[in-house]
Amino acid sequence: MLVGTEEALRAVAARDARFDGCFIHAVRTTGIYCRPSCPARTPKRDNSLFFPTAAAAQAAGYRACRRCLPDAVPGSPEWNLRADLAGRAMRLITDGVVDRAGVRGLADQLGYSERHLTRVLTAELGAGPLGLARAHRAHSARILIETTTIPFSDVAFAAGFSSLRQFNDTLREVFGVTPTAMRGRAQRRTDVPGSAGVVQLRLPFRAPCDVAGVVRFLGQRALAGLEDAGPDHYTRAMRLPYGTGIATLRPDHKYVSCALRLTDLRDLGSAVSRLRRLLDLDADPVAINEVLGADPALRSTVARMPGVRVPGSVDGMEILIRAVIGQQISVAAARKATERLVTALGEPLAQPEGAVTTLFPAPEVLAEHAPEALPGPRRRAETVRAVAAAIADGRLALHSGRDDAELRQDLENIPGIGPWTSNYVAMRVLGAPDVLLTGDLALRRGAGALGLSEDPAAIQAHARRWSPWRSYAGVLLWEAAVSAAPQVQMAS
Repeated sequence: MLVGTEEALRAVAARDARFDGCFIHAVRTTGIYCRPSCPARTPKRDNSLFFPTAAAAQAAGYRACRRCLPDAVPGSPEWNLRADLAGRAMRLITDGVVDRAGVRGLADQLGYSERHLTRVLTAELGAGPLGLARAHRAHSARILIETTTIPFSDVAFAAGFSSLRQFNDTLREVFGVTPTAMRGRAQRRTDVPGSAGVVQLRLPFRAPCDVAGVVRFLGQRALAGLEDAGPDHYTRAMRLPYGTGIATLRPDHKYVSCALRLTDLRDLGSAVSRLRRLLDLDADPVAINEVLGADPALRSTVARMPGVRVPGSVDGMEILIRAVIGQQISVAAARKATERLVTALGEPLAQPEGAVTTLFPAPEVLAEHAPEALPGPRRRAETVRAVAAAIADGRLALHSGRDDAELRQDLENIPGIGPWTSNYVAMRVLGAPDVLLTGDLALRRGAGALGLSEDPAAIQAHARRWSPWRSYAGVLLWEAAVSAAPQVQMAS
């Protein structure tokens, strides 16, 4: 856990919602586990236990509180802050890797044996990969039960359960209630065709959260056909493990409203995990603001933009391709060039929605046709082709479970990719919180606008006080550059 026992006890006594998702509070006398902000009466100190994950509480024999729904909270910021094996594994588990490929598939992607991986996760998180995946399946099932009317048999298999019996037993054990009773108590329902799930979700976050800033960032780079953005929404197509999806995100004061259309409901968990990473909804704004706001150079910007978030990704390859195209050119130029690539090589959606009609090109297609379809320097097109070929034949893996240093090294071994691009990809694909792109012109101009030196070495030296949140400081510097001179372009 990111907090100690004494701090956890104080958070529970104060019903502090800032700690929801950071740890689980279990009560010995009731056999129930809750989020820290649960409105129920605070138990005696000796009756409180704390777990790092819901899976750990379930493994210890506790069931979820029906009142506070401890699974319906932001995820722990720990998984991005710590880039060790446990943190990387947790990111892949929430993406559904165990359900799709089993524990062996998870271990292979992380580069460890199943035995070692299970031992580390049990020691660090209180449950092994199967237990962690089981908790994630239960959460996905609850969402489908409470927000759709599809049959329970379809819910079971969409959530990743191998049988209807396993589904029923797990829901009763985790939530202490049958699926029928759970659906009957749901306050809102959404009619969804059984074959093409449309799910209405509320994605929680820790306040304050500048979701509007992320939506603005994404909207400035939205590609026609692939994305559609407006002042209060962002819609995009996604390529998912079992099919495709279209998500529409709308910021609200307490959550992000998400309308998710899937061709296969088994992709629900993966889609939600990727959208949360896209908006950086699991960040800890209090910890970030305390560090960055302590610097006089950033204090006013932090106050003006409370809850700054770093835009993430739903597709690692897409981010890398866009970064390669955007090297050393403006956002507008990069957007235009990438739109031509998507128009020429993108895969049309079987069920388009409004202006969203196309998927980002597959790596196999880019490897074969990128040089002809991409305008501009031949060297850039060859780099795009080389990247796509490496992904297509398995030489380059781009997923959220990669080791930061290893991914950067793999990227910089490809001709045409340097430190700026590898760092930018680490920040957006891995959610690395401590990356500062001092090679970025707009970031340097933003530093100058705040009264700092624009020299990269000087910025790097000053930025030591921003660690471990330099990625968030970089977003503030980009915003300062735009505010000082609207013509300045941010990173691609």
